[in-house]
Amino acid sequence: MSVPKFDPKELNIVSEISSFPGAPTISVYSFPVTPREAVIAMYKREAVWQITGMEQKMFNPRINPDNIVKALVSDGPGRLAAAGGKDIFGIEWEYVAQVGGSTVRPGTPFLADANEWYDKVVWPDIDSWDWAGAAKENEQYLATDNYVISYLFTGWYERLISFMDFEPAIMAMVDEDQTDAVKALFDKLSDLYIRIIDKYLEYFPQIDGFCVHDDWGSQKDTFFSPAIVTEMIVPYMKRVTDHLHSKGKFCDLHSCGQLFKQIPNIIAAGWDSWSGQLEINDFTKLYDAFGDKLIIGIATDPSVSPAASEDELRAAAVDFADKFCDAKKPSMLNFYSNMSLPRVFREELYIRSREHYSA
Repeated sequence: MSVPKFDPKELNIVSEISSFPGAPTISVYSFPVTPREAVIAMYKREAVWQITGMEQKMFNPRINPDNIVKALVSDGPGRLAAAGGKDIFGIEWEYVAQVGGSTVRPGTPFLADANEWYDKVVWPDIDSWDWAGAAKENEQYLATDNYVISYLFTGWYERLISFMDFEPAIMAMVDEDQTDAVKALFDKLSDLYIRIIDKYLEYFPQIDGFCVHDDWGSQKDTFFSPAIVTEMIVPYMKRVTDHLHSKGKFCDLHSCGQLFKQIPNIIAAGWDSWSGQLEINDFTKLYDAFGDKLIIGIATDPSVSPAASEDELRAAAVDFADKFCDAKKPSMLNFYSNMSLPRVFREELYIRSREHYSA
């Protein structure tokens, strides 16, 4: 894409949107390309402006029971009340209001040993889901100029946790009596995720990319060594990312924790982008080391707050653009930062990133 030079007329506001009910409104400018085109250009390393998240539209249809039990439905019929219930494998989840999310009902692990999955796991019949009905009820929702991203909220290791609980799942990743069973399970999960993705793309062709959740770490370190991830997870993720790339789609990984050691595995697994958690990841270090191979979701400095002065916010935006808006290795704004950015910071970051990316 040929990136046009910044024109101040772009700052004409054409509409106001909100990330979620009660959130501050976000100005939609007179962009030189559509938000969808801008996100795709970023992934192709031809960035037009700094992607902040407002350019994307989340699509998590209720046809997938995982979206319901995790209380994360985003589709045409509207948001659902907090749910919980049974996921696609019949595992019971409970909604926890204090954290605004769901967790597997504790104390009743489905598997005591990974080897049990061969006999116990009942694989979902996704062909029985009402795909045609879902396509019809989402026609208007998906008629958008935004980049449409769909989520698979439970990946490989997280799925193992849902079957076994946290500590037994970690043990299964390293216990030589269970690792072959875990690999076989992850391989079959990849088969399932590819089939679900193909159904999504058949009935919702407007989808531009997918994000998969698979948490690997805590605030201090990863749950397991890079060598274990290389052996136990990367090959099965790579099957899914390769499939998505073959369809012309982009792949984002959501993985919580202090994951600097695991970034080479994220790259090897074929992910196009990843956003780290605030405060526990050094984004300058991450960007400098890996920004040429992975689109990194950068978090803003905590000083970027509504309490800051206009001069402070504009200076922070200039500093951000100078550090993270390199045309040769574009970044995006971290999901965790996007929701509450002050309007002045957004405006200045847009201007400065346009100048950096079109230089």
